[in-house]
Parts: sequence; C-alpha cells; structure tokens
Amino acid sequence: MNLEAPRPVPFWFLRHGETDWNARGLSQGNVDIPLNTVGWAQAERAADALLEAATGPRSIATIVASPLSRARDTADVVAARLGLPVEIDEGLREVSFGVQEGQEMGGWFDEWVEGSLTPEGGESFAQLRVRTVAALNRALARPGPVLVVAHGALWRAFRSVAGLPANVRTPNALPLWVTPPAPGETAWQFEPAELPPL
Repeated sequence: MNLEAPRPVPFWFLRHGETDWNARGLSQGNVDIPLNTVGWAQAERAADALLEAATGPRSIATIVASPLSRARDTADVVAARLGLPVEIDEGLREVSFGVQEGQEMGGWFDEWVEGSLTPEGGESFAQLRVRTVAALNRALARPGPVLVVAHGALWRAFRSVAGLPANVRTPNALPLWVTPPAPGETAWQFEPAELPPL
C-alpha cells in the first residue's frame, strides 16, 4: 500500500445529506442508506450555498461523487442547479465497516481511526487513507475546481493525510472550500460555505 501525496490544488468537498441511520447514530459504511427528508432539504440548501460561494476562481467545473445513493443523490441536486453532469468514482465510496455496519457508533470507531482495531470483514483506516487519496487525486486530475461529494469516514482519512486531526465529524451537506498548505505550512485549510437556513 503506497500512500500518494494529495494533488496540491484547491477543490470543493461536500459530505452527503442526512440519512435515517445518521440521525440514529448508526454506522452506515457500504450499506446503501438513502437520504431522508432532512437530507434532501440539506442537499438543496448546499446547492443554494454553492451557487453563492462557487464563483470566480472557485467556480465548479467538474463534479465527482461516490456511487452510494446518499452521496450520488446529493451530488445530483447540486449538479442540476449548476447545470453539470456527475461523474462517479468507486474509490470515493464509504469505508466498509464489516460486522459493525448497522451498529451504533461507539468506542470501536475511535479505535478504528487510531489504527488499533479493524472490524471483522472491514477496511482498515490505513487502507482507507490510501484509497481516499488515490480517488481524490483521480478527481483532481479533471478540470477544476472539482466538487467531490462523498462520506464522513472517508473525509477523516483525508484529514489525517492533510495534516489535521482525523477524528473530527464533518457536518452533513456543508460545502467546504479546501486549499493546499500555504508556503511554510504543512496543513491544508478548510473554509465552510455560508449555509442559508433550512
């Protein structure tokens, strides 16, 4: 497993909208749980926010999404508003949590991020880091700025590579403008878009 360096180009990242399992605090992983009513509204709100924020040098040229419906549908809402197609990359799908899928999030999740536990049948955090950066680099090779629509655990993997604390929850459907480290810095920067009220 060779961990690539992330392409040093700015891009947009959007975690999918809420699902019923998100609301219940359950681990989704590769189970294809759809957006709930709140999640669809969040996707519309994210599209509104991106219409305001993604202008000038931040204008979105390409949208790449996970194949799982919660991310793909979120991307489709934004894409319809921006008049762009959605490209799918299998490498952006959420991590497989094996036997923990459908179970409550708990101490096991922290141990997984730390690398001291991998659920039976699941993917290790180290494996996810490699897959995440490879998928992001494929996305960022497209015309940019690129909007990547994916998942929370996958984003934790990127944070760990980007010089930031890994185990930080990213809110559902909050667009982030992501920029490489400034000269002399080591950590990437994330700037959230301003969201209108739901």
